[in-house]
Amino acid sequence: MKVFVWTIAALALLCSSVAHAQPAQADAPELDDQRVQEEQGPARVLQILVEGNQRVEADTILSYMLVRPGDVADPRLINLSIQTLFATNLFADVRVAIEGSTLVIFVRENPVINRVVLEGNRAISDDRITDEIQLQPRALFTRARVQADVQRILEVYRRSGRFAVQVNPQIVELPQNRVDLVFEISEGPTTNVRRINFVGNRAFSDRRLRGEVVTSEARWWRFFDSNDNYDPDRLEFDREQLRKFYADRGYADFRVSSAIAELVPDQSGFYITYTVDEGQVYNFGEITVTTEIEDLSSEYLEAIVATRPGSLYVGSRIEESVDTLTFAAGAAGYAFVDVRPRVRTNRETQTVDIEYIINPAPRVYIERIDIAGNSRTLDRVIRRELELVEGDAFNQVLVNLSSQRVRRLGFFENVEITPVQGSAEDRARLQVNVTEQPTGELAFGVGYSSTDSFLVDFSVSERNLRGRGQFLRLRVSESSRRRQIDIRFTEPRFLDRNLAAGFDLFQVRSNFAQEASFETESTGFSLRTGFPLTASVEAGLNFTLRNDEVRTFSGVSSAIARASGSRLTSLVGYSVAWNRIDNFQQPSNGFQLSLNQEVAGFGGDVRYIRTEGRGAIYRNVFRPDVVLSITGESGLILAWGGDDVRINDRFFKGGNSFRGFETAGIGPRVVQRNAQGELIRGDSLGGNFYAIGAVELGFPLGLPEQYGVRGSVFTEFGTMGILPSVDQIADVGGTTSPFTIDELAPRVSVGVSIFWDSPFGPVRFDFAEAVVHQEYDRREFFRFSTSTGF
Repeated sequence: MKVFVWTIAALALLCSSVAHAQPAQADAPELDDQRVQEEQGPARVLQILVEGNQRVEADTILSYMLVRPGDVADPRLINLSIQTLFATNLFADVRVAIEGSTLVIFVRENPVINRVVLEGNRAISDDRITDEIQLQPRALFTRARVQADVQRILEVYRRSGRFAVQVNPQIVELPQNRVDLVFEISEGPTTNVRRINFVGNRAFSDRRLRGEVVTSEARWWRFFDSNDNYDPDRLEFDREQLRKFYADRGYADFRVSSAIAELVPDQSGFYITYTVDEGQVYNFGEITVTTEIEDLSSEYLEAIVATRPGSLYVGSRIEESVDTLTFAAGAAGYAFVDVRPRVRTNRETQTVDIEYIINPAPRVYIERIDIAGNSRTLDRVIRRELELVEGDAFNQVLVNLSSQRVRRLGFFENVEITPVQGSAEDRARLQVNVTEQPTGELAFGVGYSSTDSFLVDFSVSERNLRGRGQFLRLRVSESSRRRQIDIRFTEPRFLDRNLAAGFDLFQVRSNFAQEASFETESTGFSLRTGFPLTASVEAGLNFTLRNDEVRTFSGVSSAIARASGSRLTSLVGYSVAWNRIDNFQQPSNGFQLSLNQEVAGFGGDVRYIRTEGRGAIYRNVFRPDVVLSITGESGLILAWGGDDVRINDRFFKGGNSFRGFETAGIGPRVVQRNAQGELIRGDSLGGNFYAIGAVELGFPLGLPEQYGVRGSVFTEFGTMGILPSVDQIADVGGTTSPFTIDELAPRVSVGVSIFWDSPFGPVRFDFAEAVVHQEYDRREFFRFSTSTGF
């Protein structure tokens, strides 16, 4: 029995030894393989799998991998591949794992932005902010982009003067890996400029310098002005403004040492301090012009520059002189000259010597003229306005004149004529770039004025018919005092010549019941033509044939009753206009003169000669946006052939033509006396002569330019009179006998006007007081007029 037990124990021990020996033998090959792999290097990749992608295709991800199937799994290339995938901004996380011979790429895609929401912004609109930030709906969300947009929003608010703003981005997760991005904005108070100080200024006071910088101190009445908000960019601009101010007053060494903006502890305002070094006052010293171009005389060029030896140094005149010399060279045919001023400052003599160096350039000829931007207007409409053609010598004067002529067409929002280098040094191409603007108009307007009460106006017009530059208009206008129907057509280049021709068909009814107890209705047509005499003088001829029907009311004086009935009027006239203003819409410099004369009597039933002249001068005073205008006009109508001028052909002035007086408020009038001997005003009779002048100063009212509000102060003066003897009624005395008063007595008014380009149309308010007037005149203190189109 004991032998059997010992035998079983021996067998068990033997099996246990064999069992332990077998795992050891099984591990031995693995250790050998690992030892071999370490000796041979990284394993080869036989397969690459992509996991976690939703929108991005696996092939797209694999295209960024630097490891391909069959390549060795190089850790360096794998790391570069991960960096490349991150750089695409498509993924929030990228991991790579090696499972045997398989390389697995685990990705987590960046979510897509469903919408961008702004909360808390009241001072700045959503559009203004969304135009600045980069993240938009359907864009990929990344935290770096969010932080960049936060900084952009902060910058928008800081430019508007809000430095206490806080922006907190929030994310709302949505299904399908989408998010809503919410910017929570706490705007804080507006950070205004409390005070602007200057250190180092001796020649000019702080108050004077504050008027030269754009930034202004916050005041309660500046509720429309945003320049009292602190803006770092504006601060740099103000430094340049100070430099220009001092440079134009002789301080050639002036510099702004520092411009410091200090924020008060509660972040409600800034104190800005400019430290300036004025230096000394300089005069211009020696002025010379050096040129190697034979056609340009140095003596002539020195005579036309704006800088003069011995005069006070003015920095802006150096730039003016460069422009003048460039223009002079361009007028001589040298399009690409380079004018460089060399400035030498002499501190001992306190003078500044200027040498203008004109680098040599060949005479240039026009090789080709290219026109771009005219998708509708025909090329020939633009080319016929150019003063240069291919093959002409380049002339900057003619280039500028061509630009003005094309711009004067009114078809283009912007016109630029730029010379560029041609195929050779002496060849140039003119690039005419235009930006077309709408030229057709379909308008239906309603409005109110103190003259015509309510009015309705319907018109269809096209200023560039079929792209040929022709003008066509159909207009119907109706008010309580006037009805007008007219058709107008103008061909600006009749028979392909520099000759404008056109015609008008019209019917006009005018009611003068309030002024002179009669109404007229005129039906007819006119033919007209216009042509230039010089670059700034135009002339015109016209012929009009119309039927005038005058209807008078009962109880009118004989002077008015005599005009009753229907008469045919045949008019032949001419006009001459000399125009040198800088802007036809809002002139600020220049002058214009015009003369119009018409003769009636070549056919028809009436005979007279009507002559009218007008002149105006415009000048900038004090500032570019302050304009002084002096205007004057006069007219005279004389009958001939034994005829007399009837009331419907005379002049009537007042209202918009003479502020401070009603329409037809001045001039000869039928009156009578009451029991107290006071004059009772009756019908206006018009006049055969008038002369009216005005002096007006227009200026901005301090509101932002986009509001379109301007003001003016004015005085107007003039007279009107000279009735034909047949229409004069003698004063026989008594209180029941009417009589006429016809005196060339002076009238003067003073007042203010306010002009507003409102969203509903132009609005004008006139406040005028007639300081010199006659007892029988009709005066008015306030006049309002506007019109609206929709």
